[in-house]
Amino acid sequence: MGWNTLDDMDLDGKIVLTRVDINVPVEDGKVTDATRIERIKPTITDILAKGGKPVMLAHFGRPKGEYVPEMSLRVTVPTLEATLGRPVTFIERPDRATIDAAPADAVILIENTRFSAMEEANDPKMAQFLASLGDVFCNDAFSAAHRAHASTTGVAELLPNCAGRLMAEGLQALEKALGSPERPVVAVVGGAKVSTKLDLLGNLIDKVDVIVIGGGMANTFLAAQGLDVGKSLCEHDLADTARDIADKAAKAGCELLLPRDVVVSAEFKAGAAAQTVMAEDVPADMMILDAGPDSVAHIVQVFARAKTVIWNGPLGAFEIEPFHKATYAAAQDAAAKTKAGDLITVAGGGDTVAALNQAGVADDFTYISSAGGAFLEWMEGKTLPGVAALGG
Repeated sequence: MGWNTLDDMDLDGKIVLTRVDINVPVEDGKVTDATRIERIKPTITDILAKGGKPVMLAHFGRPKGEYVPEMSLRVTVPTLEATLGRPVTFIERPDRATIDAAPADAVILIENTRFSAMEEANDPKMAQFLASLGDVFCNDAFSAAHRAHASTTGVAELLPNCAGRLMAEGLQALEKALGSPERPVVAVVGGAKVSTKLDLLGNLIDKVDVIVIGGGMANTFLAAQGLDVGKSLCEHDLADTARDIADKAAKAGCELLLPRDVVVSAEFKAGAAAQTVMAEDVPADMMILDAGPDSVAHIVQVFARAKTVIWNGPLGAFEIEPFHKATYAAAQDAAAKTKAGDLITVAGGGDTVAALNQAGVADDFTYISSAGGAFLEWMEGKTLPGVAALGG
């Protein structure tokens, strides 16, 4: 893999600078969703078990290099303590002497790294200062791996380093899905606009066997084929681009799967009257808001012959009933095949995770990445600076 895990490191008596993602939602001074905090527990627990002293580095919100009191990481301490089952020492202005003086089994949290403008600039001075606080660097924040910041890449280049449990799990799952996957590989790519997924589609064409295109972006491909999509969300100015992608896919032997039938409505609201029509029969005064049952049946057939599915983006406007049906049905089928041992399923992106949670299948997928931008850039084939910096 080219990077170390915690198992490769001697941590006994060492201060372990540990980059984590605890950028959690907060209301009225209290954490409302502790998922990200719960996910770092295995790493912190293992560092302690190996005799290391974890010193957590993290960002919180977007203070843009200024001290913003409501973006202090202090608010996370009670939830961290409850999750880890031990006290957490919060240090606003860190120095090595204070960290050295803390008990050997202390867990320490440093104030928001983004309170300094040097963090996002990956300023060497900040990286050197952070490196002076520890002996080993452990990156457990895959969600921040696409950022070349002082606390993700700068410090990694100055200390012996490794991936934490969450980071290692993510990298191994992604390598299995796109680096050296079991074939055939199917990518489900949805979302509102083709323009936001051009790099993604360009990278996937040469790496997967089938791309299922859903959501609003499917409308652009349908329109590019000469179909009338009525009042649907559609980037008509990208028709040439869509045709170019289709041509490249055909040359690469990658099948593009577009909706055969679609669910249309005159209005975009919950409980709106809807009907299913063939993709070529969309009424001029209606909009496409979901894929139809025949499209789903075709997707299920594709899943049946696949070994690996990578998923980014819903098939329709899943947030609003009745336009959730295609996404739910396809997700439930993929989850059932995963549980049966027939499929490896890797999914990521905010809307995707929300849809899989709503469909009740998130726990049945092989791996779900909460890493948003980092997951998308990985799917686009881009080098993630925070991963590249982990050189052992």
